[in-house]
Amino acid sequence: MTNDIRSNIIHFMLKGTNFDDILKEELKNPKFNKEWDKLEPAYQAQRILIQSRIKAKMSQRQLAKKAKTTQAIISRIENMTINPSIGLLQKLATAFGKRLEINFS
Repeated sequence: MTNDIRSNIIHFMLKGTNFDDILKEELKNPKFNKEWDKLEPAYQAQRILIQSRIKAKMSQRQLAKKAKTTQAIISRIENMTINPSIGLLQKLATAFGKRLEINFS
């Protein structure tokens, strides 16, 4: 996210605007919209990982052990600071007793 976009979000938040209003306004900006679209797959992976982990009542450390990775990697995925490989997503799905599905829409 660029500094201009970050500044705009902070400006709106200081005015008491909620996130949905900020997003609606920012999505009118083609530059922001393009960046938003690029982040969508990582956001969905993060959202599904967190929901699945909470539903399974697992800590990051427990999930990492089952998926044969580290707690730090789970944290980085959940914080969207790394993009997990398909191999890692497969390990995570298996740790949850699920099957990884990827589709194009």
